[in-house]
Amino acid sequence: MRRLLPVVVATSAVAVALPVIAQADHKPGHSKPGTPTPGQPKPPPQPKPPPQGQLALTIAAQPNPTVFRRATVISGSLKGPDNAGKTVTLRQDVFPFGDGFTNVATATTDAKGDYTFTRRPARNTSYQAVANTGVSYPTAVSQAVLVKVRIRMSLRVSDATPRVGQLVRLRGRACPPHNGLGVRIQRKTATGAYRTVRRTKLRAGTTRCSIYNRRLRVYRDGTYRVTSDDADHARGFSPSRFLNTPR
Repeated sequence: MRRLLPVVVATSAVAVALPVIAQADHKPGHSKPGTPTPGQPKPPPQPKPPPQGQLALTIAAQPNPTVFRRATVISGSLKGPDNAGKTVTLRQDVFPFGDGFTNVATATTDAKGDYTFTRRPARNTSYQAVANTGVSYPTAVSQAVLVKVRIRMSLRVSDATPRVGQLVRLRGRACPPHNGLGVRIQRKTATGAYRTVRRTKLRAGTTRCSIYNRRLRVYRDGTYRVTSDDADHARGFSPSRFLNTPR
């Protein structure tokens, strides 16, 4: 019996030590990953992330400014998934603005989500695009783009090769009509800038245009143009005309 006693004691010591080690590995209040702690509510389910690349609508105009009666192309793209075959509505707010946007045209996006409109605004006009993207996404609305419309102006001269000191008549039209609006006759300087040398006013011409007429005494060669602008239109410029005074 005395020889067996040490063995029994050693075995008992091992049996006592095992629970102590097991308790050391377990910390109160911590459970296995993914297992809720007893007595605490389960965490709420995580919401699904929003769709990547939410739809957005761009808009641009080219050329801008344009000239009265000339076209400008308004284009953009519907950015994001499922952007082909969507209806895009073009809206406009015409000078003097503030009356709100009204629908003027519709188009359909192509395979890349692009759309295009061709417009001929009569005066300064703000445009905005709206896309009906379907039930998965809200309606996409672009920013507004202001398209400025220049007054169309022409310039004719009675003599392109006047004598030194000769009176030359400058005349032309401005469309649309702006009766009473000031016109500046400008001459090109040595630096390339234009300087106003005479002034006149537009008067009634046709139902579509106003006219002007002004005489100018020419003493040397020079390049001339006329210009005018108003609140409802951007500044218009005539083509330049070169007057050559023979020596």
